[in-house]
Amino acid sequence: MIEAELPSPAGFAARLARKAAALARARGESAIRTRRRDPSRWRRAALLWPLLGPR
Repeated sequence: MIEAELPSPAGFAARLARKAAALARARGESAIRTRRRDPSRWRRAALLWPLLGPR
């Protein structure tokens, strides 16, 4: 028989909250740079792929 241990719901919610916070920060910074017409927003990996960076 195969046994598996499921992650706790609290841990799942915490991971989702961290991802949502990272997305919100990236979106806010991107919006500011868009208003300023800053072309670096297209070169910053943290703004393009905010969930793939260090955790």
